[in-house]
Amino acid sequence: MTAYINAIGTAVPDQDIHQAFIGWARAQLRDPREAKLFDRMAKRSGIAHRWSVLPKETGSPIDPGGFYAGTWPSTAGRMAVYGQAAPALAASAVDALSRKVAVRDITHLVLASCTGFTAPGVDQILARQLGLSPSVERLLVGYMGCYAAVAAIRSARHIVRSEPNARVLVVSVELSTLHLQADQELEPLLAMLQFGDGAAAALVTSEPAGLAIDQPFSCGLADSSGLIRWDLGDHGFSMHLSGEVPAAIGAALANPAMLPVDADSVESWAVHAGGRSILDAVAHALNLPEHALDDSRAVLEAYGNMSSATLMFVLARILNGSPPESGLALAFGPGLAAEGFLFRGARS
Repeated sequence: MTAYINAIGTAVPDQDIHQAFIGWARAQLRDPREAKLFDRMAKRSGIAHRWSVLPKETGSPIDPGGFYAGTWPSTAGRMAVYGQAAPALAASAVDALSRKVAVRDITHLVLASCTGFTAPGVDQILARQLGLSPSVERLLVGYMGCYAAVAAIRSARHIVRSEPNARVLVVSVELSTLHLQADQELEPLLAMLQFGDGAAAALVTSEPAGLAIDQPFSCGLADSSGLIRWDLGDHGFSMHLSGEVPAAIGAALANPAMLPVDADSVESWAVHAGGRSILDAVAHALNLPEHALDDSRAVLEAYGNMSSATLMFVLARILNGSPPESGLALAFGPGLAAEGFLFRGARS
């Protein structure tokens, strides 16, 4: 039995905070040389827009009256926003999905999110808002970071392969902009420069339409556990994204055993758009053709890194094109670990 991603719907909020953040972050750096370096890195980031759920009535979140103006919000305050905004953005993604495929008779809901916590969970809130059956089976994939969508899609695949009549709704929703930190160090400011909010929803069934989900794979990278992490504190989740991550990824991918197939045999690449340097490291290590990661770079430019939702945005772009003969989805996250799966067009 083969499982298929029949369609993907995506959604982002309506406030673009990228330029406002750049101005704020530059002002935090007291060393003029670091400020110039930050400006140079921001221009080279490959990011033009990042979107936030935070209210825009007062301007950007760091403007007077904004969410981050004055006293920095507590984790409780940030989670209060998450509890309201995450289900709403997730529902927008499902609405976008429903315009592509019938979202009905859902038997399973798999929801991935690592940027907030609420109980009842976003999965329960969303199921109720969508009017899903009380008997729908739910799975919440939490705190796996940028590769959580792979775990969610992989789980949907297992469900469909064991229950051929299953109709699995897979949702990823991430609100990274709830976790801005009062920091004056260059590296964390560059890490915060990457992240935005977004949600994606996919329907996974045994119906042969869209992308066939083939062999999943997973690999932890040795001696890298501190390179990507979230630290939960009194003022939100502090992201640590080491500048060593691209080199570590490149070194790992230099080992042919890292991927289940030879890179030369892959036609379509869905690589998590974690940042320009990460995409460059993947392209260089695998000696990919010049335009192999165009879909990932386009998502990065338009939305930034939306944690686990990002990979689904890339897959959505691939679904909008010609069905590929062969494809490979790949994401990196805390651990440092790599998660992925092979895919192909339904007609392949």
